[in-house]
Amino acid sequence: MIRSLGSWSAVKRLRLKGQDRIKGDDRILGDGEFVTALLSEANEQLDRRYALKGLGYDLEKIAKKVSNIYGITKEAMYSRGRRKVQVEARDLMCYWAVRELGLSCSEVAKRLGMSQPGIGYAVSRSEKIAKKHKYRLHE
Repeated sequence: MIRSLGSWSAVKRLRLKGQDRIKGDDRILGDGEFVTALLSEANEQLDRRYALKGLGYDLEKIAKKVSNIYGITKEAMYSRGRRKVQVEARDLMCYWAVRELGLSCSEVAKRLGMSQPGIGYAVSRSEKIAKKHKYRLHE
């Protein structure tokens, strides 16, 4: 860290200002502003996840919302069919479960009877669909 700051005198100046710690290193992560921006973005995502969980969102509630959007039953989403509407609905459910609620791909895979890589592919496919149609889990 001393090299990043320039010298021991730079470290002493920071300590005199009351800053004995810095949040970044240009050689590794970037400067402190970059690291602070990343940390605040991560906190926003955590806050959203906790808010959704506080509103009672879980995989079943997501399934109900997706089934209303696509006009199919929850049973059709959970079944192994490959009709386009069925696949898109299942993909959107996976996307919201993983990206919005923060569930792991493994956990979603177990509950849907799919493979872990299958969930990953579903999430990436559905991200485009959700943005195109402006689907939101909660306003």
